[in-house]
Amino acid sequence: MTDQLRNTGIIDVGGEPHLRDGKGRLQPLSTVRPQDVLQDEMVRKMMSFADDLSAQVARFKGHCFDDVGDFLALLSQDYGESRGGQKGNMTFLSYDGCQKVTVQVADHIDFGPELQIAKGLIDECLTDWASDARPELRTIVERAFNTDKEGQINRAELFSLRRLNFDDERWVRAMKAIEDAIRVVGSKTYMRFYRRDNAQAAWHAITIDMAKA
Repeated sequence: MTDQLRNTGIIDVGGEPHLRDGKGRLQPLSTVRPQDVLQDEMVRKMMSFADDLSAQVARFKGHCFDDVGDFLALLSQDYGESRGGQKGNMTFLSYDGCQKVTVQVADHIDFGPELQIAKGLIDECLTDWASDARPELRTIVERAFNTDKEGQINRAELFSLRRLNFDDERWVRAMKAIEDAIRVVGSKTYMRFYRRDNAQAAWHAITIDMAKA
């Protein structure tokens, strides 16, 4: 018996075509519903193109970062210093100002146990302030410390708390606890592409993300 998987997903067993089902069993092609066969063919066809496109995008990304690295190396030779700040955020423009490439580094942030201390201190403040605490402040605090469906803290709301200034010593300590709780656990570099019709026009992103195409 031969078991040779072709691009179509058909497996030859003793000269008879089969398809493997979701439980790993080989089913004679003649016993599979025609619509299931067509769906299998459609999915495999799209996946084949998706795999090729994914590999092409990966090669494109690699080439782009290589090009940026080569350009920065040339600048370093000319100035003795690399371009971009500590975070690595950079913008490159065509000479006519109508095409732009940006490189951005985004930090992945998590929070340590100090965050629970901050929450306790803030709760103490809100309890003592009672009548003086604005309802919107309570709302911000609740949103900041509520977790989303992935169990992640609402970072935007949490950071908005740090922009509020109160004289209460407990609030000051709470803001310091939030600062100490921040952990940078990794980072990811993004490259984005834009173009515009002229130097005064608005930028339009070149979409590579299929979900936004």
